[in-house]
Amino acid sequence: MAFIEPVPGQAQKGLGTITIVKLLTPAELDGKCDMYAKVIVPPLCGIAVHKHEGNTETYHILSGKALYNDNGQESVIEAGTTTFCPDGETHGIQNISKTEDLVFMAL
Repeated sequence: MAFIEPVPGQAQKGLGTITIVKLLTPAELDGKCDMYAKVIVPPLCGIAVHKHEGNTETYHILSGKALYNDNGQESVIEAGTTTFCPDGETHGIQNISKTEDLVFMAL
């Protein structure tokens, strides 16, 4: 397994800067998925609603509390929650804490 350095970056027209720690390289994923990563979202930052085309995405919340948008339907989620966005659908996530990072796994 290769370790990939954390990459801070703007998240899909979202609020603020997030850090994505990719845990496997594209070669290790062997085309089976686009990403396996730990995502760290600072307080009041987030990933804007976006559509998945040709892939799916699963989030598993490790810590923090978030407002999750699933095709326009919003709900508050927290540690232990797993979400799934099928191909062709939309989702987004925002850290609603003023003090704590939101940390989740993305696959």
